[in-house]
Amino acid sequence: MRLPSTTERGIQALASVGTYEQRLNDEPAWALREGSDHFGGGSAVHRALLKITRRLTELRIPYVIAGGMALFFHGYRRFTEDVDIVVTAAGLEQLHRHLEGLGYVPLFPGSRGLRDAEYGVRIEFRVSGDYPGDGKPKPVTFPDPVAAAVEVEGLRFLGLAKLVELKLASGTCPGRRKDLGDVQELIRRLKLSAAFADQLHPSVRATYHELWTELQELPPS
Repeated sequence: MRLPSTTERGIQALASVGTYEQRLNDEPAWALREGSDHFGGGSAVHRALLKITRRLTELRIPYVIAGGMALFFHGYRRFTEDVDIVVTAAGLEQLHRHLEGLGYVPLFPGSRGLRDAEYGVRIEFRVSGDYPGDGKPKPVTFPDPVAAAVEVEGLRFLGLAKLVELKLASGTCPGRRKDLGDVQELIRRLKLSAAFADQLHPSVRATYHELWTELQELPPS
């Protein structure tokens, strides 16, 4: 009798857990508890983040955390249901070789992303040099994970300026306006100044100033 492969065992393990998104949709009481745990740093997304970064560190694969979890650790704490990580092309190939089928399964055949079979959480990998948002060429690209990282609580996150820059570049693409909302919340919560734009790529400075000015024109809350 043929024994299941490591990938097949990972898929079987995931089937018993269900994807994180499915559980959020199908189990409202659990989803409420999970949301509360997230803001306390104990959700499945946080645990999946700690697990994948530990594995990448063990494999000596340079990484930097982006997306909603980077927002969270920079001070804008909102819920997110996945993990975004920037790696190099070589790092992507290496992590798939060492992790696929060993606690992680592909999102679909040939995908860059993986799903944590233990927690059901989706992990999206962005590659240095690729374009944010719609993937079409633009002046802003995903950075080298070594050069762009700042350490927060022992983990490697995108620096604030690079995170804002990527969000602005992505948010100008159709269907990505939420990224602009994320930038406005960072401006509001961190009290970023108009001069912060000087740290950003020239192609996104006008958009930053527009969002910043809009907030200044609101009546005091």
